[in-house]
Amino acid sequence: MQIHQIRSATLIITYNNKKFLTDPWLGPQGYMPGFEGAYHSEVRQPRIDLPISIEKIVNVDAVIVTHYHPDHWDEYAAEALDKDLPFFVQSEKDAQIYKSLGFNDVRILSENGTDFEGIKLYKTGCQHGKRETVKAMCESLGFPYESMGVMFKADNEKTLYLAGDTIWCDEVKEAINEYSPDVIIVNACGATLLNNEHIIMHLDDLKAVSAFVSKDTTIIASHLDTVSHLTVTREDIKALNLPNIVIPENNECLTY
Repeated sequence: MQIHQIRSATLIITYNNKKFLTDPWLGPQGYMPGFEGAYHSEVRQPRIDLPISIEKIVNVDAVIVTHYHPDHWDEYAAEALDKDLPFFVQSEKDAQIYKSLGFNDVRILSENGTDFEGIKLYKTGCQHGKRETVKAMCESLGFPYESMGVMFKADNEKTLYLAGDTIWCDEVKEAINEYSPDVIIVNACGATLLNNEHIIMHLDDLKAVSAFVSKDTTIIASHLDTVSHLTVTREDIKALNLPNIVIPENNECLTY
């Protein structure tokens, strides 16, 4: 297994010899405005440019889009990706979006597992911010609330959990308890709305994950230093000094 941190939530995960591109946000630095209704809406994003060429990034076997938000999918990805690549998404609604963009092999992940080339992919639950307070606000701003995580299992690999855009919540605890992942990727920039609700993990969430899992579990902090509405940086996470958290730089590869 190799985790190649590209930028923000965009990763290339090589698992059982297959390359998965996750949440491809491929536009140049500053091409889009900050998010209305969130911290630092005046800051254009992405805050930084891609570390390698788009051509190298899209040379993969499959794509996973955890949810249809503009920092997880953009027109640059739509243009660059091969229309015949297998696409894994969370729902029929999301599937129709990618089909309308011309992608020919769009598959909906299941909680019961979806087979792909000797790999089993399981959809897991998320809370993209506290459901009772954030869902209505997201929808009022025109952003869908629902997101997913993905569990990767294969006979010859460690179990990998891509937690997705989520806070620390019961759904994440349940996924960890059910699958006992060896490696967990968490989105951890503490992106925050103007009502002070964080919509992905912040420092307290990271501490909670670290305390909850086995001491042998590796936690990879991703989705950092790129979106306008971040409140947590790589340096903040390093300062926690938690031994089971790894913080890859952009274009860094981790192998397990």
